[in-house]
Amino acid sequence: MTKVLVLHSARLVRSALASLLRSEGSFEVTSAGWRTAARQAESLRPDVTVVDLDCPGTTAVLAGSAGPDRQVLGSPSSVLVLASTGAPGSLHRAFRAEARGYVDKAGSPGRLVRAVRKVAAGERFIDASLATAFMEADPVPLSPRELSVLARAAEGDSTVEIARALHLASGTVRNYMAAATRKTGARNLIDAIRISRRAGWV
Repeated sequence: MTKVLVLHSARLVRSALASLLRSEGSFEVTSAGWRTAARQAESLRPDVTVVDLDCPGTTAVLAGSAGPDRQVLGSPSSVLVLASTGAPGSLHRAFRAEARGYVDKAGSPGRLVRAVRKVAAGERFIDASLATAFMEADPVPLSPRELSVLARAAEGDSTVEIARALHLASGTVRNYMAAATRKTGARNLIDAIRISRRAGWV
């Protein structure tokens, strides 16, 4: 049985995705929200972890999976993302996080099933419809850790809350915020968040 972890902030959506995959019979599927993502990944050791790039919270998860300790998604899980053709920045972010599968959300359910099987087998899967979006993606100037901090700030977390969640000192979090503001050419943190959201990085 292929173990699949579906992560999404909306319970209805993740339940629907889990039901779709369970209907195939060869998948052992678990679904969870972002706050329990790390715990579920550690206990389940999924073969494939499915995340939606348009879902709030994805940036923090992907940034964590690309970090030196890979504390969010863990190993040996392989990441498969659900993406939209109109969000090249998000695709680039997923690529930096070393996602192995890319499924167009406008495609058929069968494409997702096929992608899960491919990724579980250690292969890459990229929907042809996403190729143009990949080519249009601008390089992301922020490091995975800077993206993670900025994403949590965008969700309204305080410096102390971000430090606690990412196991960093508050001063280090402020340094990452300052670096993100500088690299995006923003006037302040709020402007940096706005610019990053518009580019699809957060």
